[in-house]
Amino acid sequence: MIELDNRTDKPYNIDLLEKISEVLSDREIELILTDNDEIAHINRDFRGIDKPTDVLSFPSDPFPNAPLGSIIISIDKVEEIAQSLGHSNDDELSLLFIHGMLHLLGMDHEVDNGEMRLREGELVEQFHLPKSLIVRTEETVS
Repeated sequence: MIELDNRTDKPYNIDLLEKISEVLSDREIELILTDNDEIAHINRDFRGIDKPTDVLSFPSDPFPNAPLGSIIISIDKVEEIAQSLGHSNDDELSLLFIHGMLHLLGMDHEVDNGEMRLREGELVEQFHLPKSLIVRTEETVS
């Protein structure tokens, strides 16, 4: 189940996100939709990076019945990336949510041997979404 905190004036349908979360976990997820200013502030405070980012994940401490954690997504980034890549805002939101969920589940593409990339790709295919966040990032680096 997703506990939505939409801090923007833009409505979003989270039905697909609910389906994605049910595939990955039976624990509650806090989803915060915000703007570039707020996510930049959070990114600076928690990661020491003073700029906006698209998605941040914060796992909860493991205790009985605890939520899995919080995912924070910049709607400004959702719109910017979706427009530049030619897909819908809902698709981009779903891609960022998948990425955040996998981080909450303990995966880390920066240190693993491709496991997160593989799982992200499986979910992208299962839910008929455009290229995954990891794949896009790899393509821009190459």
